[in-house]
Amino acid sequence: MSRVIRAALFQTAWTGDKESMIQVHEQAARDAAAQGAQVLCFQELFYGPYFCQVQDKAFYEYAEQIPDGPIVKRFQALAKELGIVLILPMYEEEQPGVLYNTAAVIDADGSYLGKYRKHHIPQVPGFWEKFYFRPGNLGWPIFDTKVGKIGVYICYDRHFPEGWRALGLAGAEIVFNPSATSRGLSAYLWQLEQPAAAVANEYFVGAINRVGVEELGDNDFYGTTYFVDPEAQFVGEVASDKETELVVRDLDLNKLREVRDRWQFYRDRRPDAYPPLTAP
Repeated sequence: MSRVIRAALFQTAWTGDKESMIQVHEQAARDAAAQGAQVLCFQELFYGPYFCQVQDKAFYEYAEQIPDGPIVKRFQALAKELGIVLILPMYEEEQPGVLYNTAAVIDADGSYLGKYRKHHIPQVPGFWEKFYFRPGNLGWPIFDTKVGKIGVYICYDRHFPEGWRALGLAGAEIVFNPSATSRGLSAYLWQLEQPAAAVANEYFVGAINRVGVEELGDNDFYGTTYFVDPEAQFVGEVASDKETELVVRDLDLNKLREVRDRWQFYRDRRPDAYPPLTAP
């Protein structure tokens, strides 16, 4: 039986205010649905600037409850209206002073399926994330959506292979990695790490990055959003490195069985030999 799904990713620049940024993403969801997309993921911290370029407690105001805050409720209604699965990378307030970099997952009927909290939190110039976020504590959940089994990894997480593998072991068919990645030191990794993770773990990866230079710093976010299959082949063209772009691609999930039958990486794992890898 054919299992081809149409999936979408959206990269854009900061508009200058929260409400207009939300509206841009609402329109992107409508445009994606009009093109037949069944699932759509936005970029990291989608409704704000990438405020981690500075350390300023004023940006704590961008955090809200998940799922009980207004943004999740607003996009639940939109997902139900459009019949599309939505992944919403957000700033989460669990309680005052307890904040996470989180992605909420909404099914195509508008139901809230759960959330993933970013595990690995950088603290380097231009990426002062420990000022804003606690490390994630919800493991690596898989969301059983209308289109299939979805996992989420967020930005800096992608440098750590353990979570990629945990998502594969839990049954992920597509893993979305929303990011805020700028030109410079890590740029050469962008089209290397995620295709490698797709191959090693035998699933599709959707890699999303914002674009532009924001007023908070000189980070130049270079877009180049893409889907990659479990043979490390880009699905269609890689997106622009400067412009807002909605990426819509057909993903053939039948390829997962084909690749797994060929390589048998999961069969040949040796977890009995790996305890030293988790030693402090």
